[in-house]
Amino acid sequence: MNSKRPVNLDLRTIKLPLPAYTSILHRISGVILFIGIAFLLWAFDTSLSSQEGFNAIKATLAHPFAKLITWGLVSALLYHFVAGIKHLLMDIDIGDGKESGTLGAKATIAVSVVLIVLAGVWIW
Repeated sequence: MNSKRPVNLDLRTIKLPLPAYTSILHRISGVILFIGIAFLLWAFDTSLSSQEGFNAIKATLAHPFAKLITWGLVSALLYHFVAGIKHLLMDIDIGDGKESGTLGAKATIAVSVVLIVLAGVWIW
């Protein structure tokens, strides 16, 4: 038995590298999209059911809270898409080193922030 193993890790003091945070955010955005699909399918079904259903969804989406939820779902989609492209590039051995991984994580965050802000302007 290795006696040098940590017995009690303090998770608040562990410093993860930036690529680890972008990977965690990629997983979180996937969960948000999975849950958000239920809302989107309900809205799509209701809007196609009748003219009244379409008008109800249109009125619902005009509410600021619904716009916030929509912006959150679009933001999760945009981040997940950009991070997915980064992961696909890493699968073909582009940007999978330590320095290039950090650069890729910074690029993922930068591109995502720009796209999310543009989506916010478009939705609001």
